[in-house]
Amino acid sequence: MRGFVRITVIGGLLCGLLVLGCKKQEAPAPAPAEEVVVVEASNVPPLNENNIVSIAVGSKDHTTLVAAIKAADYVTSVAASGPLTVFAPTNDAFAKLPEGTVETLVKPENVATLRNILQYHVTTSALQLEWFKDGQTVSMANGKRTTMGVKDGKVTVNGANILATIPAENGIVYVIDAVLLPPEE
Repeated sequence: MRGFVRITVIGGLLCGLLVLGCKKQEAPAPAPAEEVVVVEASNVPPLNENNIVSIAVGSKDHTTLVAAIKAADYVTSVAASGPLTVFAPTNDAFAKLPEGTVETLVKPENVATLRNILQYHVTTSALQLEWFKDGQTVSMANGKRTTMGVKDGKVTVNGANILATIPAENGIVYVIDAVLLPPEE
């Protein structure tokens, strides 16, 4: 009998908490139509001119990369606080891909593949060029690994040459001469 009473009391308390927790909440009144401003946030350039996205947007050599970042809805992610290391292929690097590849990747139905490729160009640390060692592997944002090469003072990532280093407020941009393609699943 004691167990039955205990269960009844506990059950009653739980029911009471559920009823009290389900109080009707008033939704805020919508703003008048003239005050509503619709902005497509994924394509708004970030305000900080020294972050990775702003640097890419300001580069005439990275218009294809910027278009891909926008198509993948990654502007905000890459403009985040970081730190990030981004291996940024140039327009010429994208031009080396088979004809029609970029146009196919930026279609909405291919966004998952595009995101996977873009994530393979980013790691969530600000890695200094002098830290890389020949044969070192680096974990990328998509969970795959790249391999660094260091020979005669030149640094490569998966065979792509690092052409320039650009420090950013939220990390480092390494300009590269090839698009990094993740290994097949």
